[in-house]
Amino acid sequence: MVKKAEIPKHVIDTTMELAAVHGWRRLSLAEIAEGAGLSLAVLYEHYPSKASILRALVGHADARMLAAAAGPHDEEESPRDRLFDVLMARFEALAPYREGVGAVLRDEIANPAAVLCGGPRLLRSMRWALEAAGIRSSGCAGRLRTKGLAAVYGATLLVWLRDDSEDMSRTMAALDRRLAGAERLAALCPGGRRAPRSAEPPAAEPKPA
Repeated sequence: MVKKAEIPKHVIDTTMELAAVHGWRRLSLAEIAEGAGLSLAVLYEHYPSKASILRALVGHADARMLAAAAGPHDEEESPRDRLFDVLMARFEALAPYREGVGAVLRDEIANPAAVLCGGPRLLRSMRWALEAAGIRSSGCAGRLRTKGLAAVYGATLLVWLRDDSEDMSRTMAALDRRLAGAERLAALCPGGRRAPRSAEPPAAEPKPA
């Protein structure tokens, strides 16, 4: 029997495993509950929809990303280097769910409404990635940086989904290359000032410990 404190992570794990096998669009809440060994009532108590499970997974990845960036910045590191580390921490957090994430993306890409709903979540995550790297995400310049970083992350995500290397070397190379290109276009880093270190992580759905 799953302990109550372990249910959020257990449901995410089960959902991503089932999505990898059966696809995301056709996966039902009843199938998730059965796969997790939970009643529908217990599942509803934690996650009333499939979208809420995805939000929890995003919250988990964001929290891991921000935890990896905790502490003072190395002043000798460039903003690009800090962004690289921050985003790689996010990819590492999602690594156990790669096949399930791929299934979700394949079905959401075929569903424009779902893609539009997911866009704000991605931009929110990228704003926090910028802040974690010490780059301001506020104002007009910050909004441009956020959108630029979202484009970088999205392009790298496609590489990550196919990256079968043990150390994610293909993902790292792709991310470094795209960040360098964005830097040359002055879309992200030039002029970025360090963000306050007192910023608190975004509130998230119940997430794995």
